[in-house]
Amino acid sequence: MIHHIERAEEIYLLTAFVMDSGVKRILPSLKKAAERGADIRLLTGDYLCITQPKALKKLIAELPSAEVRLWQNDGRSFHPKAYLFRFSSGGHVVVGSSNLSASALDGGIEWSLSAASDQEQLFEHSAESFMNLFQHECTVPVNIKTIERYEQIFDAFHSTKDVHKVWTQSEEEAVMFGEPEDQDVPEEVFETSVAGEIAPREAQQQALQALTETMDLGYDKAMIVMATGLGKTYLAAFFARQFKRVLFIAHREEILRQAKASFEHVSGEWTTGLLTGTEKQMNEDVIFASVATLSRKHYLDQYHPETFDLIVVDEFHHAAAVSYQKIINHFKPGFLLGITATPDRNDGKDVFAICDGNEAYNMNFWKAIQHQWLAPFHYYGVYDETDYSKIRWLSSGYDQEQLEQVQLRKGMAEKIYAAWNRHRQTRTIAFCSSIKQAEFLADYFREQGKQVTALHSKSGYSRQKAIKELHEGLLDVIFTVDLFNEGVDIPPVDTLLFVRPTESLTIFTQQLGRGLRLFEGKSHCTVIDLIGNYRNADVKLKVFDQDPSSFERDHKTVIPDMPEGCKVELETSIIDLVKEMGKNRLQVRDRLINELDDLTLEMGERPTYLQFHRMASIPSIFVKRTFGSYVYLLKSAGKLTDDEEKAADLYKDWFIEVEKTGMVKSYKMVVLLAMLERGPESWYKPVTAEEIAYSFHHYLTEKKYRKVIDFSDKKGKSLWEYDEKKVAKLLKDMPLAKWSGSSGGLVKFEDNQFLFNIPEPDDELQKELYELTKQICQYRLEEYFEKKASKPKTN
Repeated sequence: MIHHIERAEEIYLLTAFVMDSGVKRILPSLKKAAERGADIRLLTGDYLCITQPKALKKLIAELPSAEVRLWQNDGRSFHPKAYLFRFSSGGHVVVGSSNLSASALDGGIEWSLSAASDQEQLFEHSAESFMNLFQHECTVPVNIKTIERYEQIFDAFHSTKDVHKVWTQSEEEAVMFGEPEDQDVPEEVFETSVAGEIAPREAQQQALQALTETMDLGYDKAMIVMATGLGKTYLAAFFARQFKRVLFIAHREEILRQAKASFEHVSGEWTTGLLTGTEKQMNEDVIFASVATLSRKHYLDQYHPETFDLIVVDEFHHAAAVSYQKIINHFKPGFLLGITATPDRNDGKDVFAICDGNEAYNMNFWKAIQHQWLAPFHYYGVYDETDYSKIRWLSSGYDQEQLEQVQLRKGMAEKIYAAWNRHRQTRTIAFCSSIKQAEFLADYFREQGKQVTALHSKSGYSRQKAIKELHEGLLDVIFTVDLFNEGVDIPPVDTLLFVRPTESLTIFTQQLGRGLRLFEGKSHCTVIDLIGNYRNADVKLKVFDQDPSSFERDHKTVIPDMPEGCKVELETSIIDLVKEMGKNRLQVRDRLINELDDLTLEMGERPTYLQFHRMASIPSIFVKRTFGSYVYLLKSAGKLTDDEEKAADLYKDWFIEVEKTGMVKSYKMVVLLAMLERGPESWYKPVTAEEIAYSFHHYLTEKKYRKVIDFSDKKGKSLWEYDEKKVAKLLKDMPLAKWSGSSGGLVKFEDNQFLFNIPEPDDELQKELYELTKQICQYRLEEYFEKKASKPKTN
């Protein structure tokens, strides 16, 4: 291993358990590899709490450039062992029984297969499999915060259980042999595009016009939100016709193949190629690349940052993930376009900031239904009496074994069948929690004389065949496990059956979109949903709100108003359940603190105000409403240092003033930013309008959209070219005088001297006051321009 580490440019280590002794053994070689720029990634697991926290601490402390992730036990054993090395030519794979411990690497009795691969096929296949696990939803980044959380679990486990002496027989067998991984093997997708259709539809025409306008404003990034079924990929292809070289990235190979076909349909002038685990076409006009492949150093380094004129990020709600960010941060395209039907990552992680807050066009499924571009729906909520509060919740969902114990009951199958038979139409997709549930329900429906199949990674039943038979009416129901969330459209489907707890609003919205495509003879889509007291059961109904921006649902009105053709019917027990869950749901104050804790854990450090705004699943506007300032959210959550807390107490009025002062234009915060440029010791001291005129003007004109938004009046246009006297006069007439008059004495402008009338900080508080003020200023500017730039661009 050390011999390979010393030569490799990519080092991927996959080991179920990591021990301090093993880290010490190879750490010197890994540090040398990191110094020469090798791409190092390590994935380990928390199964049975064998991985040592001190080993993880050593890894992140000694290898800050390496990416380390931890697989969180989801009810299955986790103990692969593989060591992958790519060299300048060829690769090497070691697969076997050795975990990362000194005894396993040096002196223990272990069997491993070590294989060189001059043609790289073995390495490529192994590396793709590694990346699939590395990016799995069960993994979390290893940082000081996630280690602290794991260490608590580790200590509690070992305080009550000697893991080496009291393993049960099943645990021992799992440690020795493992259990098979449920993997979705991509297949060819049934192509449903209409042959010969190369002219943009109306929604696509509107989006293209919006993109033209946003480019005219000087934006080089934009996000398009379009409901499933409106042709996001074709839109990207139409838009791409004005660019020479295009990169299209997505996280699944089947999406890439479908996109490639769509682009080729729009224009035959392009040469197109796939960059995936199985194909490596890297020099064509349009490259369709999988994130797992392109995010790897070996492939990313082969492209100059300015290679592509346009980059299209499909399913843009994933774009905040580390693997996507590696790609986005590497390139400097002429334009970056993100397309998605669901703009939030992980039910709320904001991706707006990745495109400078520029949502060029939004056509969600509500608007599309009202335009008659998608089918209306009839939603039936059926009460599920299962007590989910008694089922253990793991980091990524309910404990699979415990969940199956309540799902795989004849009484549950009878209830599901009765609800389906009462409301169904002709062709149904049923979304299940697990393979066992899908097979169990398929067997029960067959006993009732229905034509059904269970479609999953182990079924051996072709997805293309299943879709074809459903289309032709040979199947009544396809029971599936997450195979139809993204990238596949089946227009004839007129019934959706949800027999799983809704743990992700993003996935629920994607699955809902599977039934809304228009089709001849289809009047509406029937949605049958079993609802119990599972997590998010009440919150999921906000998907049906036409105004999803309303953060706190009025639980007195459980059923929102529906547009013509749509309806929502909930059984009385569900209405009572939702009202009760609404009463018990955490107050906004507690949710903000919990969100701050979660982000701190995810990032490994306390988020700035801007990071909280970009990433939190609760709108940042509630920070000001609830705490007065982000500073006091931090204080309430115990996240301030002692000196920061002193500054928070001494300068409370100041922080609240910066947070709450009115902003018809951005000018006040631009002035503050210009003053902050003078540093922690001087930023609050007197300044003249002439002294900050250049910084003020430069900020508002360096980005064209800022200039258009805030210098668009007749007087402002004369300031597009810098003139110190004119800019200084604007400053005196507007932000300096107006802020002075509205601040209650905290801001003063007298005798051409502008200053902040706050107590002069001691040396020990200068940095804290400066940094906290700067965070509020940066947040307010970004939030202001996001709002101004996101005015509706649709009819």
